[in-house]
Amino acid sequence: MNFEGLDPGLAEYAPAMHSALDPVLDAHLNPSLLQNVELDPEGVALEALPVQESVHIMEGVYSELHSVVAEVGVPVSVSHFDLHEEMLWVGSHGGHATSFFGPTLERYSSFQVSGSDDIRQIQSLENGILFLTKNNLKYMARGGLIIFDYLLDESEDMHSLLLTDSSTLLIGGLQNHILEIDLNTVQETQKYTVETPGVTIMRQTNRFFFCGHTSGKVSLRDLRTFKVEHEFDAFSGSLSDFDVHGNLLATCGFSSRLTGLACDRFLKVYDLRMMRAITPLQVHVDPAFLRFIPTYTSRLAIISQSGQCQFCEPTGLANPADIFHVNPVGPLLMTFDVSASKQALAFGDSEGCVHLWTDSPEPSFNPYSRETEFALPCLVDSLPPLDWSQDLLPLSLIPVPLTTDTLLSDWPAANSAPAPRRAPPVDAEILRTMKKVGFIGYAPNPRTRLRNQIPYRLKESDSEFDSFSQVTESPIGREEEPHLHMVSKKYRKVTIKYSKLGLEDFDFKHYNKTLFAGLEPHIPNAYCNCMIQVLYFLEPVRCLIQNHLCQKEFCLACELGFLFHMLDLSRGDPCQGSNFLRAFRTIPEASALGLILADSDEASGKGNLARLIQRWNRFILTQLHQDLQELEVPQAYRGAGGSSFCSSGDSVIGQLFSCEMENCSLCRCGSETVRASSTLLFTLSYPEDKTGKNCDFAQVLKRSICLEQNTQAWCDNCEKYQPTIQTRNIRHLPDILVINCEVNSLKEADFWRMQAEVAFKMAIKKHSGEISKNKEFALADWKELGSPEGMLMCPSIEELKNVWLPFSIQMKMTKNKGLDVCNWTDGDEMQWGPARAEEEHGVYVYDLMATVVHILDSRTGGSLVAHIKVGETYHQRKEVSEGVTHQQWYLFNDFLIEPIDKHEAVQFDMNWKVPAILYYIKRNLNSKYNLNIKNPIEASVLLAEASLARKQRKTHTTFIPLMLNEMPQVGDLVGLDAEFVTLNEEEAELRSDGTKSTIKPSQMSVARITCVRGQGPNEGIPFIDDYISTQEQVVDYLTQYSGIKPGDLDAKISSKHLTTLKSTYLKLRFLIDIGVKFVGHGLQKDFRVINLMVPKDQVLDTVYLFHMPRKRMISLRFLAWYFLGPKLFHLCFP
Repeated sequence: MNFEGLDPGLAEYAPAMHSALDPVLDAHLNPSLLQNVELDPEGVALEALPVQESVHIMEGVYSELHSVVAEVGVPVSVSHFDLHEEMLWVGSHGGHATSFFGPTLERYSSFQVSGSDDIRQIQSLENGILFLTKNNLKYMARGGLIIFDYLLDESEDMHSLLLTDSSTLLIGGLQNHILEIDLNTVQETQKYTVETPGVTIMRQTNRFFFCGHTSGKVSLRDLRTFKVEHEFDAFSGSLSDFDVHGNLLATCGFSSRLTGLACDRFLKVYDLRMMRAITPLQVHVDPAFLRFIPTYTSRLAIISQSGQCQFCEPTGLANPADIFHVNPVGPLLMTFDVSASKQALAFGDSEGCVHLWTDSPEPSFNPYSRETEFALPCLVDSLPPLDWSQDLLPLSLIPVPLTTDTLLSDWPAANSAPAPRRAPPVDAEILRTMKKVGFIGYAPNPRTRLRNQIPYRLKESDSEFDSFSQVTESPIGREEEPHLHMVSKKYRKVTIKYSKLGLEDFDFKHYNKTLFAGLEPHIPNAYCNCMIQVLYFLEPVRCLIQNHLCQKEFCLACELGFLFHMLDLSRGDPCQGSNFLRAFRTIPEASALGLILADSDEASGKGNLARLIQRWNRFILTQLHQDLQELEVPQAYRGAGGSSFCSSGDSVIGQLFSCEMENCSLCRCGSETVRASSTLLFTLSYPEDKTGKNCDFAQVLKRSICLEQNTQAWCDNCEKYQPTIQTRNIRHLPDILVINCEVNSLKEADFWRMQAEVAFKMAIKKHSGEISKNKEFALADWKELGSPEGMLMCPSIEELKNVWLPFSIQMKMTKNKGLDVCNWTDGDEMQWGPARAEEEHGVYVYDLMATVVHILDSRTGGSLVAHIKVGETYHQRKEVSEGVTHQQWYLFNDFLIEPIDKHEAVQFDMNWKVPAILYYIKRNLNSKYNLNIKNPIEASVLLAEASLARKQRKTHTTFIPLMLNEMPQVGDLVGLDAEFVTLNEEEAELRSDGTKSTIKPSQMSVARITCVRGQGPNEGIPFIDDYISTQEQVVDYLTQYSGIKPGDLDAKISSKHLTTLKSTYLKLRFLIDIGVKFVGHGLQKDFRVINLMVPKDQVLDTVYLFHMPRKRMISLRFLAWYFLGPKLFHLCFP
C-alpha cells in the first residue's frame, strides 16, 4: 500500500514504531481510550475489549463483535485471515506478529518477526505463515518457530507478495523488478523487469496478474510470460487500493492537486471484458481501502482512514444510508481484510487495536477450516480410566513413582533367561506372487495384517524357537556366560583405545607383527572387513579389481581397487575402507537388503552378523559382476594360449565364481520344463536325518549343489499350479567355489557338532589302529602313536577336535550331467599323484582358501573374523625377496593379524565359533593366467575439468590446471593441504577422576583439497583446488578452521569449483604413483581422512620435521611466525 497520501498526523507515531519493541504505553495515547482494556503489570493487554451486553448482531448486517489489543501504542501495519485455520494474523510497525483464534479473538501466539522493520504483508500457507518486511521474507510456523529466513538485497524495498501456486511466490516493491521465489528450494528462480517501478499491490485471476503501481496505474500481465497485456491509468496521483471480482476491476486512490495529493471520492471501475472504464462510482467517504464482498451480489466495501465504511454496488449509486462507523481506539485505521467466508471483517488502527466485525453471532473465517493444534493441558490430575480387559492396553499409561527400592520385575539372573521370538514365516501369498529382479524379490502386499504389527506368539517349548543366534544385548547386571572363557583372546573383538593424541600413540604393532595390513573397525558398517581381506587374498580377483577403472562416481569395483592398492603399499600399518564403505552406503540394493547398519545396532551387536555377512557376500559378488560385465577384459587376463579369460558378454567375476546350471521342473502329468541359469555361490542344505550317522561334508555339498525339492509350480500343460519335482544339474563348475554355511539356528549347529564328533571318533579309530573301539586311552598313549617310533606322524588329539570340514574336495562331472563330490586328503594325493586331477577331464580338486566365522560373545555383541591361507606371491611382495614359496594360514580380526596352524581354520566350537562362509579354489588356478597389474590411472586426470556446481560464479579462478609440459616427475615437490567437515560427532565420556575418554572418534569427510606447484615458472601457484561434493549429512562444517560454509559442497547452490571425491582421489593417486614428494603440515591426518596410503619417503611433513622426541607437536602458526617473521606472519594469519 502507498502511504504518501495518508494523514500527516501519522508522523508523530514514528518513535513508537521503531524506537522500542517493549509493549509500553505510548506517550501520545489518551489513557481514556483504553479504559475498557485490561492490561497486565507490564502494560500488555490480556483480554479482548468487552462487548456491551446490549449489542445484538443481526443476521446479514455487519456489526462489531470483538475488539482486542495486539500491541499497545504500536500501529497495526497489516491484518490477514488465515486460509487454513480459524485464526486472524496481525502484524505491527514494530515487526511483531500476533495471532488470534476464533471469533472471540483469543490470543494464540505472539512473536517477533523483525527487529527493525515493519511487517508489510502476511500470507498463510498449509504449514506456516509468510511474513514480508522491507528486505526480508520469513516463513514461520504458527507457533513461532522459523522454517526459513530468506534475506533480500539491502537495496530492496518490498511492499507486496502474491502466492501464485503452492510453491511459487512473487515479491514486488519500489524497485523496477519483481522476484519469483521457489518455496521448496528457497531460491530465486526468476527476476521480471517492470516498466513502471513501484509495485505495491498484486492480485491474480485465472486470466491475469494485476499489479498496482505508486504512479496510479494498474497493469495486467500474462500469467506465463509476465508481459504487460493491458494497462489502466486510474489516478493521476497515486494508487491506494484495488480489487478484482469476476469481470470488474475497482480502484481507489489520490489525484494530483495544486496543493499536493488529495483523496479522490470517485472509484474508477473497469470492465475486463471490453478492457475499458465504465461510469465512475462516487462514494460519500474518503476511500483508503476497498474489497469486493460477494455474497448475494457483487457489493463493494469502501473504508476510510477515519473509520467510515460504506457498502455499494460497483455499477449502481452509493446510498449514504449504507454507511456505518468503526470505532477505532486510535485516530486512524491502518489495515483492513475480509475473511474467505465473507462473514468477518478485520480492522487495525494506529494504537495497536484490532476490531472484528461480523454478520452473524458465530461466524467462521473459512468454509472448511482444519482443527487448530493447541498446547496439551496437564493430565496428571485427570488420568483416564484403564480397561484391563483389553489385551493391547499399553502399560506405559500407568504412572510409576520414582523409588530406590528393588522392583518386583528385577529377577535375579539365576531365575531368568532370555526368550527371544523368531520372526514369523513369510506369508505364502508373498512367496507365490514374488517376482525376482536379479537377486531381489518383489511382491505386492497381500494386506493380511496391519502394518508394522505382528501378534505375539509365545513358544512353550525351547525347541520351537531359535535361541542359538541370539546374543545378549547388554551384559550389565548379569553374570558372565559359562562358555565365554572358551573364547580365545585373539578371537575377541578388538577396539582402539583413543587418547588425547588420537591414534598416534596407539600400538598397532602389538596386534600385528606381520607385514600385512589390517583394517580399522570404528567406521560404520565395517563388519565386512574380514570379507574384504578374503577378496584381497584371492589373486585373480585382486589383479582384476586393481586393473579396473570407470567413470561411475560410486563404483564399488573402483573403490575396492583403491583399497587393495593401499593394502599392497602398507608395511603392517592398518588401513581403513572409509571411501569404499561410503560408496557402499549409496547403493540402493544394499539398503534394500538390510546391509547398512545403524551405528547403535552395530555397537550393541543387535544385528545377526552371521546372516548379515552371508547376505553381504552374495551382494558384493553380484555387484562386482554387474560393474564389470560390460567392460572389456584387460589384456592381463588373457591366457597364455591367447584364449580369453572369460566368454563374450560375461565378466571375469562371472568366470571365476559363476556356476552354470540346468533347472528341471517335472510335473506329475509328465510335462518337463528345463531352463538354464547361473549362480555365484551355493548355500548349504542340511539333511533332516537326526540319527547321528556319518555324513561327510562332500555329501552335504553335493546335496546342496544338485538340489532336489518338491514344490508348487505353474504347469503350462495343466494350466494351473501343480506339485512338481524340481532338480538342479550342473553344466560347468566355477574356478572359485563360494559356500554360505547358513548355520542360523540350533538345528544346524547341532548338525555340525554331531558330525564333528563322528569325524573325531573315526579319526581316532583310523590313527589308533589296534585300539579297541570302546577303549578309552590316555593322552600319553596318543602321543606315542604320533611319535616317530609309532605307526605314522599323526596329528595331536586337540587338532582333531571339532573338525568336520575337509581342506580339499574333489568334484567330477559325469556324462549324464551328474556330479560326484568326495573329500580329498593328502593320502589320496600321495596315492594318485599331484597331477591326477588335471590329467583326467572333468575332475577338479578344490583347496580350502578361507573361512569366515562368527564369534559369539555377549559382552561385545559378537564379531566376524577370517582364516585365510596366504599364498607365496603375497609373501614375495611383502618380504621383497625372490624365490619365496611359503604358504601360511593367518587369522584376520580387523587390525589383529596372527599366523595360525592350519587345523585352527577348520575347527569350529559351536558354542562360540560358528562357520559362516567358505572359499574353495581350484588347485593351481593362479598358474594358468598372467596376473600382471597395469596402473589404469593416466596423466589426463590432472588436466582441466568442469565443475559440478550449477551456479559457479565467473570470478577469478583460484588455481591454474597443469599443462601437458608441466606434468610432475619423480621427486618433484607438491604442496598439499586439505580441509574437512564432520559427519558424526565424537562420542566420549568423563571418568571419575575427571579425565576424558574417547569411545568413538568423530567421523570426518574431506571437503577441500589444494595442491601447489613446488617448482617451475609457476612455482607457488595451485594446480588443484577442488571442493568435494557430498551427499551425506554434515553436522559441523568447522568453518572457523576450514573456511567451508553451508552450501559450498552442494552442487545446486555452490559457487566453488566442485568435483567428486573420486575425481580428486585419482589426481592424488597419480601423483603418488608417479613418485612426487608431498610437503605440508599434519599430512598424516590428511592422508588418513582422504583414505590414501603414501610411502614415507614421499612425505615431507613439517610436524615431524621440527619435532623433538617426547615433546609436543609444533603448530603451523608458530612455524610461520618463526621462519617468516612478524610482517609476513600477519599477512598469512591476519
